[in-house]
Amino acid sequence: MIEIVRAGPLTTVQDLGRPGWRDRGLSLCGALDEFALRTGNLLVGNPVGAAGLEFTLGAATLRFHADACIAITGTDADAQLDGRPMRPWWRQRVRAGQTLKLAAPRERMRSYLTVTGGIAVPAALGSRSTDIKAGFGGLDGRALRDGDRLPLNTATALPSRAVGMRPPDWDASVRVLPGPEYDDFSAEARDAFWASDWTITPQSNRMGYRLAGPVLTRERGEDLPSHGVLPGVVQVPPSGQPIVLLADAQTTGGYPKIGVVIRADLWKLGQVRLGAKLRFCRCTPDDARAALRAQELLLNQMRNGL
Repeated sequence: MIEIVRAGPLTTVQDLGRPGWRDRGLSLCGALDEFALRTGNLLVGNPVGAAGLEFTLGAATLRFHADACIAITGTDADAQLDGRPMRPWWRQRVRAGQTLKLAAPRERMRSYLTVTGGIAVPAALGSRSTDIKAGFGGLDGRALRDGDRLPLNTATALPSRAVGMRPPDWDASVRVLPGPEYDDFSAEARDAFWASDWTITPQSNRMGYRLAGPVLTRERGEDLPSHGVLPGVVQVPPSGQPIVLLADAQTTGGYPKIGVVIRADLWKLGQVRLGAKLRFCRCTPDDARAALRAQELLLNQMRNGL
């Protein structure tokens, strides 16, 4: 098992989420930086959807009570295993009794720990992801605390050779498709949406990022009935300040949708810090499909190489 010596600001068990339950009002949840979790799982020999740990702003300490292989992916946070630096985005063998310390990241937001076999908390509705809002999944439906102990699935064999990969290029710009109500906004609002640097406000969490910038004015269109929404949707409430929905977002909403962040760039949202700037870049459906294919190709190449 893994012992949580110091949990840090917000550490949760996450996998790739809980799809198929939105009609029952349940959020997707799962890792906000899905690419980092999937890559980490490949590095340690797991299926890409195995459960790992998501650290928000790092500064956590863990102790291993079994031999394992681990990988740290995601942010630029420094990690040390028994006081010795650990390479991020590489597979590392650990022994029972060793201690891993994660420092707070320098620029980005979230780091991920994957362990051979995966975190073995009970699955809830097909996923081990923590739904803090609904209070289930993960470990008792909550963020981890000092002293918690997490069971591990038993791995049939531990990988031996050291392998790693170069972290993906990262910048605080995400590609966006115009949303269903895009044309309802004024020309000035549409221009400002693409041209502005939007600030992530402190009133943000895993449900969504509230942004501060120019007021986006909607010139036409009826009031919208409540309708289905997904992670990546950019809503504009009456304040004119956009909200980007994330993995823990509600399943329905009534605000007009000016855009939708493409799936291939959702991982970037998970790494933008509170108070940092975010910029939207317009793209086409063909661009979005090509970006997702390229991402999947990269992961398949990595899987084959391992």
